[in-house]
Amino acid sequence: MQKEAIYHRSRDQYAYPNFDGTFHIQLRTKAQDISSVTVVYGDPFEFHESNWVHTTKEMSISGSDGFFDYWFISISPPQQRLRYAFHIKSGNKELFFTEKGIYETVHEDFSAYFCLPYFHQSDVFAAPDWVENTVWYQIFPDRFANGNVHNDPEGTLPWNSTEPTPTTLFGGDLEGVIEHLDYLVELGITGIYFTPIFKAHSNHKYDTIDYFEIDPQFGDKKILKRLVTSCHDKGIKVMLDAVFNHCGKNFPPFLDVLRNGQNSPYKDWFHVSIKESGEIHYETFSFERSMPKLNTQHPEVKKYLIEVGQYWIKECHIDGWRLDVANEIDHQFWRDFRHAIKSINKDVYLVGEVWHDAMPWLEGDMFDAVMNYPFSNLLHRFFAYDDLNAKQFSDELQRYLHQYPQPVYQFSFNMVGSHDTPRILNLARMNKQRVKLLSVFQFSFYGSPSIYYGDEIGLSGEQDPGCRGCMVWHEDQQDSDMLSFMKKLIKLRNSYPVLANDGAFSILMADESTNVLCYQRENNKQLVLIIINLSSQKQTLPLPVKLKDRTIHDLWNEEEYAAHSNELSVTLNANEFALLLIE
Repeated sequence: MQKEAIYHRSRDQYAYPNFDGTFHIQLRTKAQDISSVTVVYGDPFEFHESNWVHTTKEMSISGSDGFFDYWFISISPPQQRLRYAFHIKSGNKELFFTEKGIYETVHEDFSAYFCLPYFHQSDVFAAPDWVENTVWYQIFPDRFANGNVHNDPEGTLPWNSTEPTPTTLFGGDLEGVIEHLDYLVELGITGIYFTPIFKAHSNHKYDTIDYFEIDPQFGDKKILKRLVTSCHDKGIKVMLDAVFNHCGKNFPPFLDVLRNGQNSPYKDWFHVSIKESGEIHYETFSFERSMPKLNTQHPEVKKYLIEVGQYWIKECHIDGWRLDVANEIDHQFWRDFRHAIKSINKDVYLVGEVWHDAMPWLEGDMFDAVMNYPFSNLLHRFFAYDDLNAKQFSDELQRYLHQYPQPVYQFSFNMVGSHDTPRILNLARMNKQRVKLLSVFQFSFYGSPSIYYGDEIGLSGEQDPGCRGCMVWHEDQQDSDMLSFMKKLIKLRNSYPVLANDGAFSILMADESTNVLCYQRENNKQLVLIIINLSSQKQTLPLPVKLKDRTIHDLWNEEEYAAHSNELSVTLNANEFALLLIE
């Protein structure tokens, strides 16, 4: 028994209150090292005839990543308080694991036990319910559609007339989006995420000049209101991009600092050092001199930015904020921001840009989700790069699935490409079938999937600025096969909630030799098997569930079969998949 591999603490993904009134508890042990784990638990104030009242309950393995097994249990305590410890067995060996360490025998000194002091509803992770059923579409406004040539800024180029550069303008605007909303409805989109639309100098608008005005090249407040209303009428939510880590160099308070130096009332709005000579040094986003970093710990800055967040919800009824460079802003700012936003509308979705382990931001007091780059990268490595085989992918996915509390996954913003990454087709080395397989997994997994504009019609492009090309609207220049595929995939997800967040996910088979992945989504009404053959060979695969006397619906090919034996197989060509509903 490898004691040093045993890990638990009473917070994060290891212990937390769930929305249904239960406590979720997770334990980590060395893979294939432990035969059973029993939780000993009770209310620390409940006694009967001077004896502490406690209960024991078996934990089950919720997954293994090759290094560790993860044990899980949901506990409904009789009261709102909980003390608990773990009775761990491996063959004829056993130990008792508590907050104060490991003991050789079980004991009832609960002062040494782990503690969940009280179930407070305000500590429960909660995000807007509507997100679970949303399919997002990310739009880079200058490149989606030009609906009004009269607001084109000087130097605007004819649509798609050249490859994009860091400075090119093509005239995309909000009216162009309004004109193509029916296209998005037909695709199955129920949420739009816009990169910044506020007044700024660049084509990407991450260098804000005025947080309270729409950039003239995109339109004005009246047009944004019309866009949001039109979206809501068609069942589409709208999420805007908030750039609070930094502003643009032409932001008036920053210009005042450059003009007046030490005498500027705004000098503390930024991370500035001013020498006696008057020379000004300031911190920036990355090393980009045109993007000075804001001091979000300054009371006036915090008040100003929170007002920005509230203003666009009140003024235009937007449904969400994507929060740029969120990990470089102090945590207290985000706590205060969340409180202010949710006090106006608790159903506003808050998504932070965090590219790494985001546990500190997903404890229920800051964000509802983050841009899920770790998940995206995992899918890229398996489906696009051939960097992982099916077994390695399964192991890393299990590690990911035990990184956060369970409710977090249902609200994750799951994109596989964005304005900051090469196009998914390029990442897959122009292998369209691999993109399809990746999309099948993305749209049959937890969370809220997102499409980067144009991926559904096969747009290509390398890293920024290549990934920010113009949307192609001539149908004869679109990949109609990919478009039909994505429409069908989205329709299936929307038609069968078990494929989304209404079903438990589990991997049934991940074979490193055949490179076949089989997993299931299941609720108390339906079971769907998803089989993916990521090899270059045609393969016949036995289905790893008992199917006798059950009906099998091939969801993709719209065929139905009756199973007359327990052992059934499916034959898949190279880079092919199957979606089977079992009833």
